[in-house]
Amino acid sequence: MIKTVLHPVSDLAAAKRVYAALLGAEPQTDSSFYVGFEAGGQQIGLVPGGGPQAMTSPVAYWHVPDIEAKLAEVVAAGAVVKEGVKDVGGGRLVATVTDPDGNVLGLLQDN
Repeated sequence: MIKTVLHPVSDLAAAKRVYAALLGAEPQTDSSFYVGFEAGGQQIGLVPGGGPQAMTSPVAYWHVPDIEAKLAEVVAAGAVVKEGVKDVGGGRLVATVTDPDGNVLGLLQDN
């Protein structure tokens, strides 16, 4: 299930105002490297400059119970690892792959 979508932004303050107005809520997380909102169980993240992942477009993250198993499954099906599994804090593990057309897909596991 897709529960998290990250958006690269060039102006974090301007984007934060737009998303707060759109979602009708202030961010739950507000730092210089990430602003996160929750709306109806959906996590919306703003990442300045695309972050260390160098995102150039939004990336949807599928929440999975076992990231290593799902990563192996999608790679066996033809996806290519873009960024392997890493802990981004608080026990949250993320990885990204590209599909055969180069679209970036995210995997996320919360422990």
